[in-house]
Order: sequence, then C-alpha cells, then structure tokens
Amino acid sequence: MFWVANTIEVLERFAYYGIYFGFGIYMTQLGYTRDQLGTVQSLFLFLSYALPLISGTFADRFGFKKVLIISYLAYLPSILLLMLTQSFSGIALTMLSIGFAAGIFKPLIAGTVRVTTDKTNKTLGFGIFYAMVNVGGSFGPIVAGKLRAISWNYAFLAAALAIGVMFLITIFFYHEPPREFEKETLGKKFRDIGVALADLKFSAFLVLLGIFFWLPFWAFFNLCALYVDSNLDTARLYQDIRGVFGQGFADFFSQADKDGVRRVLGETISHTGYIIMILQLAISRVFERIRPMPSFLIGLVVAALGLFILGAARSGAASLVFLGIFFFAIGEMITSPRIQEYITWIAPKEKAGLYMGSNFLAVMIGAFASGFLYTGLYGRFSDAGRPEYVWYVMAAHVLLAVGVFWGFVRFAGEFREQTA
Repeated sequence: MFWVANTIEVLERFAYYGIYFGFGIYMTQLGYTRDQLGTVQSLFLFLSYALPLISGTFADRFGFKKVLIISYLAYLPSILLLMLTQSFSGIALTMLSIGFAAGIFKPLIAGTVRVTTDKTNKTLGFGIFYAMVNVGGSFGPIVAGKLRAISWNYAFLAAALAIGVMFLITIFFYHEPPREFEKETLGKKFRDIGVALADLKFSAFLVLLGIFFWLPFWAFFNLCALYVDSNLDTARLYQDIRGVFGQGFADFFSQADKDGVRRVLGETISHTGYIIMILQLAISRVFERIRPMPSFLIGLVVAALGLFILGAARSGAASLVFLGIFFFAIGEMITSPRIQEYITWIAPKEKAGLYMGSNFLAVMIGAFASGFLYTGLYGRFSDAGRPEYVWYVMAAHVLLAVGVFWGFVRFAGEFREQTA
C-alpha cells in the first residue's frame, strides 16, 4: 500500500505542477494582464492550502479511498474544461475547481504514509514520499512544457490522463489502511485550531511566517517560469546548456520555435524539484547539527541571494538564472523542513498534529497574498521595462524577514522545544 500511495503522489504532482508552473505563460499568451493572473494564482493557492485543514478530517471519518475518489471527480473534469474555455471567468472558475480538488487530495497520501509506516521506518518512509513529490513536480512541467509548445490542449490532456491513471490505481490497487476511524467533527477540529491559536505568541509567529517566508516563497513559483520565458534570452540558455551537457540533454528542456531556433521552455527549468532530489539529504545532514531557528535564518539569506541573482540574469548573462534557482533551492531545503520540524517540536507531544495543522494557516496567508502582491508588481515593472526589479524587491523582502524573525526571537523569546 505504501508504494501504491507514492505512485499516486507522483502522478498527482505531475498533473498539478505540469499545469501550475506554465499557467502564467498560458494566461499571458491569451492576452490577460498580470493583475488578472495574480488574482487567479492567489485564489487557486488559497483553496489548495485552506481545504487541507478540513479534508483530512473527512478522510479520518469516512476513509482515505472514498475521499481520494471524490478529489479525482473534481480534478478530472476541471482539467478537461481548460481545453474548452478561454474566457477569464471560465479559466478562473476552472482553476478554482482544480485548487479545490488539490486541497482535498493534499493530506491524504501523507496520511497513508503515516499509517503504513512505524517508528522503525517512518523517517525513510517520509523521505521517500518527499522524493516522490519532487519527481512528479520535476517531470510534470518538463512534459507539459514540451507538449504546450505544440498545443496547450496536449499539455492539459496529459494532466487529465495522469488523473485518470490515478483513478484506476485507486479503484483497483488502493486498499484502506487498517486503523481506527476517528469520530472527530469539523466543529471540534476548528475548536482545536482555536486552542492552538489562543497562544498569541504562536499566532503572531504564524502570521510572520505567512508574510515574510511563505509569501515570497510562493511568489518565486508564481513568476519564475513566466520571467524566464518572457524576459530572458532562452535561445542563449539553450546554447549554454548544450555547451555544458550536450545537445541531447539540452533538447530535453527545449523546443524549436516556428523559425527553427531552439529555446529553453521557461517551466522546464524554473523550479527546485530536481535540485532537491539530488541535494536534500546532504543539506539535511549538514544542518541537523544546527538549531532550527538559526538554520532558518541562514536559509533565508541563501534564498535572498538566489532571488537577487535571478534579477541579475536579465542585465548580465542569462545563464545566471541557473545559479539563482540553485541558491533559492538551497535556501528552500534549509528553511522549509527546519521550520516545519520546529513547529512540530515546540508543540506538546499530544498536540503536535494540531500545531502542524495550524501551520497550514501560515502557508495559506502567504500563498493567498503572493499573486495579488508580486504578480501585479511584476506587471508594473514589466510595463516600465524593468521586470528584473521584482526579484530585487523579493530579495529585500526575504532579507527583511531575517531581521523580523531575529527581532521576534530577541524580544518575544524563542519557543521552547519539547524533549519528548
């Protein structure tokens, strides 16, 4: 059952990120403004991260398999509708439906991994799960990018086929993991979250995380593919990749345009999944000797450096974009696991799950604000002929976060980690 669940996760991330990373390029090609794009991005991410607060409760009460099937029944027609509508309202409603389906799905496979592992193999189990997320998240944009260069409908169809395969795997091979079914109601769930948020220091910390960490984090993923595709010399990027890795490798990330010039496709390189797959274990080993909060602050500095280099890629060598993405990925690998570990360990043992569930609120705050703030800002800088400025602002935002979190710990005190 463990491997069945992980196979489903690879396919879902393939479909989700295959659509999402290229979505800014899609709306731009249809002629929509950056403000319109930002509105859709923010609402899409809001649903993706708000619904897990309650969908896990339904899964615990009614069974993972039933709720998985419900998510597919929302996912599949929504993706197919992208092939039939190009109006702003149609695209927005369709993406909201996809966000709704993704929000239902999000906690279910992690929940399956949790109940199919034990204390002897849980670290390995979740390590494999995290790797599968990045396998799907890396190959989805590559395949979708190659297909959308022919027709966007082919890219959407590939995502729909992945969901269809997930549906068949779930029907025929997924068996409900043995466990006690919980009787917790939604009302109790919200009351429990209220208990966690009644700790004003913890609540303030979550708000700061949302504004100063998750907001620029999601803005990177909202904008990087569009920036590469629209503002960098993608033919030069192809030549640079070919010069280092050879033509076959470069062709994998590119497509010939109507003039026969091969260009790197923005969404194929504008993510961190392939770097995380290679380096996450090594980074975790290095930083396990350092306390979570200092590690988090170091990671923010590294991520800010990556964002600054992304901006420099337009005025300097285009291939600097690879260095910028690399540094941002290193920052992500340091910050994201350590801050989630920190939240788990500052909670009393009996409330660890409750505190981690509340962490979704921080992600939701940042994800919701990211499109409204940074995608719109990118549009204004682009209109002024300076699209790279958005990365300098984002880098300053993350550097400001270092001061904010240092000040929080300095004046409010660091949270006390539980020993057991």
